[in-house]
Amino acid sequence: MATFPPHRIAIVVPCYNEALTIAAIVRDFNACLPGAPVYVFDNNSSDDTQAVARAAGAIVRSVRQQGKGNVIRRMFADVDADVYVMVDGDDTYDAGVAPQMVRQLLDEGLDMLVGTRHTDEQEAYRFGHRFGNRLLTGCVAAVFGNTFTDMLSGYRIFSRRYAKSFAAHSAGFETETELTVHALELRMPVAEVPTRYKSRPEGSVSKLNTYRDGVRILWMIVKLFKNEKPLPFFAIGAGASALLALVLAEPLLATYLATGLVPRLPTAVLCTGLVMLSVLSLSCGLILDTVTKGRIEQKRFAYLAVPAPAPHD
Repeated sequence: MATFPPHRIAIVVPCYNEALTIAAIVRDFNACLPGAPVYVFDNNSSDDTQAVARAAGAIVRSVRQQGKGNVIRRMFADVDADVYVMVDGDDTYDAGVAPQMVRQLLDEGLDMLVGTRHTDEQEAYRFGHRFGNRLLTGCVAAVFGNTFTDMLSGYRIFSRRYAKSFAAHSAGFETETELTVHALELRMPVAEVPTRYKSRPEGSVSKLNTYRDGVRILWMIVKLFKNEKPLPFFAIGAGASALLALVLAEPLLATYLATGLVPRLPTAVLCTGLVMLSVLSLSCGLILDTVTKGRIEQKRFAYLAVPAPAPHD
C-alpha cells in the first residue's frame, strides 16, 4: 500500500458493460492506493455495471454520449484531483504498479506516464491488435515524434495540468491517439513504464473492433496531422499536384518546342489547373500554420496556468 499526502489522487475508470470485472478493479486499486477515490464513469451499460461498482465502493457517474472519448472528456472536467490514474474497466491491467507509477510521475515532474503492455498470453493481446498498435504508433511517431511504444494503452497517469488543458475532441477509441498527440504537441515531460497485461476473465468481451476502430484511429491521425501541422500536410498536396502537372506537361512542351503547336488543349488546361491548385494548397498551409502556432501558444498558456505536480516527499 502507498499514500501520497498532500496530493489528491483519483482513480478514473471508463467502462461499458463491465459488470464481471469492475468490482475487481475497484477492490485492487483501493488496496494499492488507499484513500484514493475510485470514480467509475459508466457509458450506457446494459448490464449491472453501475450496481456492482457502487456495491464495491466506487463513486459512479453516468455519461450518456456514447464513446470512450466522450467519457474521458467528462472525467477530466468533473473530477478534481492532482493526479489522475486512468485504467480501463476490463481488469486486464496490473493495479500493483499504480503506486510506482504515481511516485515516478510526482518525483520526475511528469505530465503523463503510460503503462506499456507486456504479456505472454496470446489471447490477452491478439496479433491483430498488436500489429495495429505498432502500425498506428509508428504513424504518430513519424508525424509528431518518436516518444511512445504503446500509444493505445488504456493505463495512464496524468497530472492535473494535463487533464485541465486537454480539449478532448474525439468521441471513441481514437481518444488514446489524441491523448498522445496533446502531450507531444505541447512537449510535455512524459515517460513509459512496462506493466503486466492479462487476459479478460471468461465471459468478458472486448468492445474494440480491430478493423473499424483501427480505421477510425488512422483517420484521427490524419485529422490531427492536418490540424496540428498544416504546412507539411498541405505542402504534400501541393507537391503532388505540381509533380503531376510537370509529368503531364512534359510531352506538351516537347511538341510545342518542335512544332509551335499545342494539339492537346484539355491536357494543357488540366496542367494549368494543377499548378493553380498547388499554389493555393501551399498558400493555405502557410496561412493555417500561422493560425496553428497562435492556437498552440494559447494551449500552452492554459497548460502553464495550472501548477506543476510537487515531488513526493
